[in-house]
Amino acid sequence: MPGHRDGWGAVKTVNKMLRLNSRDKNTLLRTSFLSQLGPTAMASMMEIANISNFEARDVLFREGEPADCFYSVLSGYVRLYRLNKDGREADIRICGPGDTFAECLLALGDKYLYNAQAAETATLARFDLQRVRALAEHEKDVAKSIIRCLSDHLRATMDCIANDRLQTAPQRVAHYLLTHCETEGGPAAIRLPFQKSLLAGKLGLAPEALSRAFSTLRRVGVIVRGRTIHISDVSALKQI
Repeated sequence: MPGHRDGWGAVKTVNKMLRLNSRDKNTLLRTSFLSQLGPTAMASMMEIANISNFEARDVLFREGEPADCFYSVLSGYVRLYRLNKDGREADIRICGPGDTFAECLLALGDKYLYNAQAAETATLARFDLQRVRALAEHEKDVAKSIIRCLSDHLRATMDCIANDRLQTAPQRVAHYLLTHCETEGGPAAIRLPFQKSLLAGKLGLAPEALSRAFSTLRRVGVIVRGRTIHISDVSALKQI
């Protein structure tokens, strides 16, 4: 399957198919789509899976292109976004290891609904839509898994909309930090697994809005040094 280098217009061929190593297999087995499948359905899905590497900024597909597969992230991060006619980008979701995307097309649709770009070097499993649809006709576990994934995404979308409307930018950042903090009180340090620009997209913020939010959080002891975020008092952050 071809990839594209955003901003350059050149077409780049994806690396040849890879073998599924034990780490990637464990990640794949933990995805919401595969984790509850029975042995027969699981074996069929693993047979369908094609494993590929993508480099940072490779475009997996573009909005409106014919859809032939959905994806599961095994390592790295993938950015889902849309563009308006003026070229302005809006992030929809940042997908990390264990996340799947474009599986909504299993139920309905033959064109991709957004753009997908590797945010950094990533290993992905690709599943042919037609083969999975055919499998779902005979394997109830696969059909149930499709329904479960669609339900999970609907609930996540509702939570995202609610947070956008109920939380300020500093509150969104504070909530993210608290959910990734291993201590209940006192000082803590968190290292972001990706660039701050991706964190902005994940939280539905423009990069400049994220910077302002971190500036606001300095008064409760949040200090940013590269990808490492130091929190002087977790309890104080909870009061934001």
